[in-house]
Amino acid sequence: MSKLSDGLKRGIITENPTFVQVLGMCPTLATTTAAINGLGMGLSVTVVLMCSNLVISLLRNVIPNKIRIPAFIVIIATFVTVVDLFLQAFFYDSLYKSLGLFIPLIVVNCIILARAEAFASKNDPVSSLFDGLGMGLGFTVALTLLGSVREILGAGTIFGLQIIPSAITPAVIMIMAPGGFIVLGILLAVFNHIRARKEL
Repeated sequence: MSKLSDGLKRGIITENPTFVQVLGMCPTLATTTAAINGLGMGLSVTVVLMCSNLVISLLRNVIPNKIRIPAFIVIIATFVTVVDLFLQAFFYDSLYKSLGLFIPLIVVNCIILARAEAFASKNDPVSSLFDGLGMGLGFTVALTLLGSVREILGAGTIFGLQIIPSAITPAVIMIMAPGGFIVLGILLAVFNHIRARKEL
């Protein structure tokens, strides 16, 4: 149980991939124009992280040191292909078309490669699985939060439901690239301020 709680705390709070390590900024900014896109991308990365961490940890003593990075990429690409085909088969109109190219690009996402190199290749399978779960959920929370704020301010909706009266004109810039940078900057500042106050 401590491995699970440690993995979750590390991934969501102390080493959050988005708000602390500032990794994976390309999909973070590009796919968070709506809350559902952020949630879908985050969960896709979570599945790939958990599966690849587990397999890499199981094979850590078998993979030669000289070819570990190419081997990690092959393992990660296998699970990305599974997730890509799953989304294409079952969520084509609702999610796959929105995320598009960013699903195959999970293969080279620095969050996944970093966890494979820094954690999964050096730790036992259970710890690696929970580390993948924690990091994936941290990424999912960050993307969903970012997507929710941008969708509310830029479209007046949340998960497609209208919450701001249509008489009020939303700030369309928030669902464009500049809005992504603005909202990310504000959320980074808030998250790090809260962390700093807890550490005092």
